[in-house]
Amino acid sequence: MKPAPFVHHAPATVEEAVRVLADVGHDGKVLAGGQSLIPVLNMRLASPGHLVDINGIEGIDGVDVDDAWVRVGALVRHAALERHDAAHTALPLLRQALRNVAHPAIRNRGTTVGSIAHADPAGEMPSVAVLTGAVIEATGPRGRREIAAEDFFAGPLETTLSEDELVVAIRFGRFPLGTRTAFAESARRSGDYALAGVAVAVEVDEGVVTRAQASFVSVTPVPSVLDLSSTLVGVDLRSGVPDAVTEAVRAHVDPDGDIHASADYRRMLAVELTRRALVTATADLEGAA
Repeated sequence: MKPAPFVHHAPATVEEAVRVLADVGHDGKVLAGGQSLIPVLNMRLASPGHLVDINGIEGIDGVDVDDAWVRVGALVRHAALERHDAAHTALPLLRQALRNVAHPAIRNRGTTVGSIAHADPAGEMPSVAVLTGAVIEATGPRGRREIAAEDFFAGPLETTLSEDELVVAIRFGRFPLGTRTAFAESARRSGDYALAGVAVAVEVDEGVVTRAQASFVSVTPVPSVLDLSSTLVGVDLRSGVPDAVTEAVRAHVDPDGDIHASADYRRMLAVELTRRALVTATADLEGAA
């Protein structure tokens, strides 16, 4: 199938894009990488009358790293962020997760900000956004505002962004020194949407856990953070992952069943992937200070 007819807009500035979005209202969609949007249009799951193509806007395609954040502009492609050495050094979880996003061809065109704004529960990057305490930078007719990632996702494919606002960048928060991270997911085929996935961040001091958190892919309606600290603080994970982690994950996730996997199977995967990710994140504890 092909998309329904639409009007293509090519604003040259953020301000122009915002004006167009305000004019067309709910009948408009933003086009950046298009790797999530175009298939939806082709299948006629959405039929907006206007596409606001932001690819001609300068100044929103950079990655900036400072002591607190990794800031990613709206036109930064997954592949560019994956290869960005300074971003990887500051926040290894970005590369760990991006390697699981679809296929290389899609990562070459798709944008990290667009993936998060799409708010698909099966997307990897929304889980990273909430786990890192990311901040979404949006611009609209009323000016600029910042939205905490935990307040950004309202439901599957739904955000708290107004229809006349444009996300210009996302700032991913850096973890404290001593934090180890990992990302794991399971899909029927490489590049398919994950049946379940998990991102973990574990703070370690002298070989034992002082804080641990996880967020999930495909098993919660919106990305959210599970604090595992009470089950892991003081634990030396070289001795194994406590059974309490299993119960905490099972209670936190709320998967739906579909033609690909039952809810029970997805829940089981979430548990096992969490255990594996925790082991991977702390595999080098022998050298912990």
